[in-house]
Parts: sequence; structure tokens; C-alpha cells
Amino acid sequence: MANFNEEEIDETDGSDDLYEHYRFKADKGQNALRVDKYLMNLIEKATRNKIQKAATAGNIFVNGVPVKSNYKVKGNDVVTVLFEHPPYEFLLVPENIPLDIVYEDDAVLVVNKPAGMVVHPGHGNYSGTLINALTYHFENLPNNPSTPLGAGPSNRPGLVHRIDKDTSGLLVIAKTEEAMTHLAKQFFDKSTEREYVALVWGNVEEEEGTIEGNIGRHPKNRLQNTVYENDEEEKGKPAVTHYKVLERLGYVTLVSCKLETGRTHQIRVHMKYIGHTLFNDERYGGEKILKGTTYSKYKQFVENCFKVLPRQALHARTLGFVHPTSGEFMRFECPIPEDMEACLEKWRNYSQHVIE
Repeated sequence: MANFNEEEIDETDGSDDLYEHYRFKADKGQNALRVDKYLMNLIEKATRNKIQKAATAGNIFVNGVPVKSNYKVKGNDVVTVLFEHPPYEFLLVPENIPLDIVYEDDAVLVVNKPAGMVVHPGHGNYSGTLINALTYHFENLPNNPSTPLGAGPSNRPGLVHRIDKDTSGLLVIAKTEEAMTHLAKQFFDKSTEREYVALVWGNVEEEEGTIEGNIGRHPKNRLQNTVYENDEEEKGKPAVTHYKVLERLGYVTLVSCKLETGRTHQIRVHMKYIGHTLFNDERYGGEKILKGTTYSKYKQFVENCFKVLPRQALHARTLGFVHPTSGEFMRFECPIPEDMEACLEKWRNYSQHVIE
């Protein structure tokens, strides 16, 4: 998504050629709320003044009809923001960025994304992204097949799924329209295999378990998602995570998480929900010492771990899907990256020699 900039809110010249920049569907239980306030809670870096100007210019629509800023958003309303210029993420500039390609053929590409790389342009990241790298890669293939990265209605051309900027691991990219349709259906039908490894705070009590709970945007912190309890089941979207303990390291635990659904920040939100926030997950409070002792040596040890792994301890290790052309089930696995492995080694040594 593009940032909500002043230059986007000039008066229109009456052209019907508008481009969708944002789309939100209000939850079924949404209380009546002015559309300007509603959008302020959802669009990063937006101000109420900018949103009101956009409404005055006729750029805010509800259910396809332009509305003023005092319109009250209700349950199931579809709110869109349209401008005359394409979103910045459509202006894809090919960049010669090295890719760790795990597998590639005429239909699909599987990459191992490093931590720190944004998948798709937007929110101030308009270069250095995986899509910039893929655009260059496809343009420079020997046979130069048609790129799948043209503008599409999903605003995520070629991308069947995403992982967060500071999460490392496997992603599959569709190279043809047919492959995109086939893979998207597999993700929708929950027939893909996706396994992540995560280092979480605390000693996870059960050897394995399942976390269920609707995930939606946090009502007070727009940068976080949260789990809504049973009495708020109309909010958020259903999410299911299966976890299994891989290694107990005293004050932290290494777990395997298999996704049945693919909600934004799903593992990060679900593990925090059961009291085991991801190690060094700054957005969800994991960059603080949540378990352990009060000794200064321990505090220094944890700080050293944070320096070794300056991100949330989450890696998309396994990805499996049915190949859209051959019908063969393909399964890929990439090892835990060096930064996360170095952090694990520190905890292994600490748990063996310090914790009784």
C-alpha cells in the first residue's frame, strides 16, 4: 500500500480512471464510526486532515459510492480509497538484488528470503524488496518468459503468500496466471504444508498443542494484531496454529509451528496469546526480558543474544504444495539461518552450564 501523502489528495479533474490504493471490509460487528476515524485507525501515517481532504475530493468510497468524512461505517461495509495515479507499488523498478533460489521452473519459483527484506513495495519501502529483485530476475532470464509481476487486482502479483520483513524463509512465487490460480486455491483450501520454527520466551508446558482464536487488528495499537475471545467471535478472522516443542532451553523454548490458516502475524500473535511471546519480537514486546533471573550477568547474556539475533526469532523452514503443472507434491526445506542458529547456541550453552 502507498503512504497517504499530501500530493494524493488534490482535486480530481473528473476522470473515471481511478486506481484503488486501499480496501477494507468492516467487521460484521463494527459499531457505527465516522469513516475518517475508521481510516485513521487502519492507514499508517494518515492524519485526519488528509483523510478529510481526500473525502472532499471524492476519493473515499463505501460500497462503491463516494462518501463524505462524516459517513458512519457499519458492519460489512467495504471502504476503498481511490486516486488518479497508480499506487507506488505498481511502479516496480527492477533491481539486481541477489536471490537465494531454492527451485525454479516455467511455472513456479521458490526462494529463501533473508530476514530484513521486505516482500512487497509499500509503506515507505519502494526499493530493495523481493518484488524488485524478482522483476529484475524475470526480465533477465535467458528465455525471458512473460513476467507475472504486472499489476493485478490483488495488488500482490505473483505472490501467493507473504512473510514479514524480519522473518526469514521459504516463499513460492507463481510465474504464470494458471500457476497463480492453482496455488492460490491450495492456500485457500489449506492443503499446503507450512512449517515455521520459532524461539519463544518461557518453558512451553505442553509438548504439543493447537491454538485457535480469531485474529484481527488490535483496537488500540494499529501496528499489532490480537486474538479476540469467544464473546467477540464476530471480530477478526479464524486462525489455527499447531505447535510442537523441539527443544527446551530453560527460559526459552524452540517450537515448530504449522499453519492451518495464514493470518497476518499469526504465529507471533498466537504464541503471545498463550503466554510465549517470540524472542526479540519488538512489535509484540519480546525485546524485553520476559523470563529468567534478575542477575546482571543474565541481563547481559540476553542483551548479547539480542545483538546476535536483532529480529524476531522466526523462520519459515518448510513449504509443501502440489505443483500446478505436473500435479506432483513438492516439499522444500531450508535450514535455520546463521543469526538464529547463533542465538540458539548461546541458549544451549547457557541452559547446560548455568540453569540447573
